Amino acid sequence: MSGHSKWATIKHKKGAADAKRGKMFSKLAKEITIAAKVNGDPASNPSLRTLIQKAKAINMPGDNINNAVKKGTGELKTDEVFEEITYEGYANGGIGLVVNVLTPNKNRAAAEVGHIFKRNGSDFATRGSVSRNFERRGQIIVEKSAAEEDKLMEIVLEAGADDLVSDDNGYEVLTQPSAYQGVMTALENAGIATVSAEVVFIPTATKPLDDLAKVKSLLKFVDALEDNEDVQNVYHDADISDDLMAQAEE
Repeated sequence: MSGHSKWATIKHKKGAADAKRGKMFSKLAKEITIAAKVNGDPASNPSLRTLIQKAKAINMPGDNINNAVKKGTGELKTDEVFEEITYEGYANGGIGLVVNVLTPNKNRAAAEVGHIFKRNGSDFATRGSVSRNFERRGQIIVEKSAAEEDKLMEIVLEAGADDLVSDDNGYEVLTQPSAYQGVMTALENAGIATVSAEVVFIPTATKPLDDLAKVKSLLKFVDALEDNEDVQNVYHDADISDDLMAQAEE
């Protein structure tokens, strides 16, 4: 789940990952397989290297990682062909949702994701009606303790980043998708660790959500979507305060 309140979202996603580790392994394995199709060598494929680091961070077994890479390179044969699909809709309060799916069975995915929408009082929206309010960006999150702001700013801008935003929690580096890997490589070379690093959909404008019941309803909806085996990521345009997010999770 990704929205405007990035630090609260990261904490929420970590909690969800801890509770659903097996499903996280499966989803990451699919991404690793697809990245390895381009180039199976992590040393020369930053995207694959980042995914492997992410997998290790949640203690994904090495055999799972290696098998996912081998499926991508063709060393390990598989009949599965993954298709990327995006579904769009609205949650309670008019919050826009963009659901990224990676599946070997698009009919199953459409039926199951559609059922989750209906169960939460919603339905699919016309393609583009929600996603037009989002833009695809590289988003890299760095803790305050990992680097001095001036040094970090110099490294990322020189590597092609668009912007660096600082707040009390840490730094958010934003890039164009084409510049993302170059910025990640520059951070790796500088020895700067990241909390989170992904190419994501970021809303161009957010909608304040300050009603606790509606926040709980949104989290329930998003968690149900992310629990589905075909759903890789869910993005929304709600602006939720850290305090309200914490209350909703109590």
